[in-house]
Amino acid sequence: MIEVKGLTKFYGPHPAVMDVTFQVSEGEVVAFLGPNGAGKSTTMRVLTCYLPPTYGEVKVRGYDVMEDSLEVRRNIGYLPERIALYPEMRVRQYLDYVGRLQGLAGQALRSGIDRVIEQCGLEERAQAIIGTLSLGYRQRVGLAQALIHNPPVLILDEPTIGLDPNQIREVRELIKSLAGQHTVLLSTHILPEAQMTCQRVIIINRGRIVAEDTPEALTAQLRRAQTTLVRVRGGDDALAKQILDLPQVNNVRPGDEPETWIVDSELGAECQADVARLVVEKGLDLLELRPVEMSLEEVFRELTMTENIENSE
Repeated sequence: MIEVKGLTKFYGPHPAVMDVTFQVSEGEVVAFLGPNGAGKSTTMRVLTCYLPPTYGEVKVRGYDVMEDSLEVRRNIGYLPERIALYPEMRVRQYLDYVGRLQGLAGQALRSGIDRVIEQCGLEERAQAIIGTLSLGYRQRVGLAQALIHNPPVLILDEPTIGLDPNQIREVRELIKSLAGQHTVLLSTHILPEAQMTCQRVIIINRGRIVAEDTPEALTAQLRRAQTTLVRVRGGDDALAKQILDLPQVNNVRPGDEPETWIVDSELGAECQADVARLVVEKGLDLLELRPVEMSLEEVFRELTMTENIENSE
């Protein structure tokens, strides 16, 4: 559905993206992650025909962004990070205007407006003047305009920016519900949101793709040790030292909560039974014993910080 091969974009002598290659299959929801200045927005602007590529091939639903830019635009719904809305228009009036720009008319236009108003939770604000809306509701209007023509591909740049936690949850569920019906590529700085919303993650740093896989697979690739959380009532430094003496345990460090320890063991090692047996033999209460997965935030930091250090040497 989205095909990017060898995308390179220069701003004067400065390369914003270099030899970027990735694909997004039909119905997938994929997160596009990277630190500021990594090349995310440049890539999205090329995909949506806002910018031409310097080199490379970029296609959306088989249409080339250079040769068939009008067809690409017809097949894309785009929510930029800072969408320009008309503050003097009412929500329904604005969606009517956008729908007509997308070629909708008659019953198709009316049903499209009703659909996106319901999808984006705008029923109570449909007749409100856009300039009077909160930032969160304006973001919902932005999502609605991206969906109005029911495009097969959605490009969403920071879709939950400015929303409160409840609104973020609603938008997250909306994006997840689009999987299968639409192909979605979204950028976000909220890494747990990407982990909960997206089936796959693409990480870009310094204009190059540094990782591409599911969050779970990326975690497995980067994990250098097996990590277990242990919470023991009455646990102390003496217990931590005894855990450290167990076979295959490499490190023991205090956790974030009281009476909690983080145990690092060799990959593939099953030390949980040994830890539990030790705690029971000491006559202490074992309150919690569970594996700790590497978060997407840790994966992101590991990949982007390592790349930055290597490039500075």
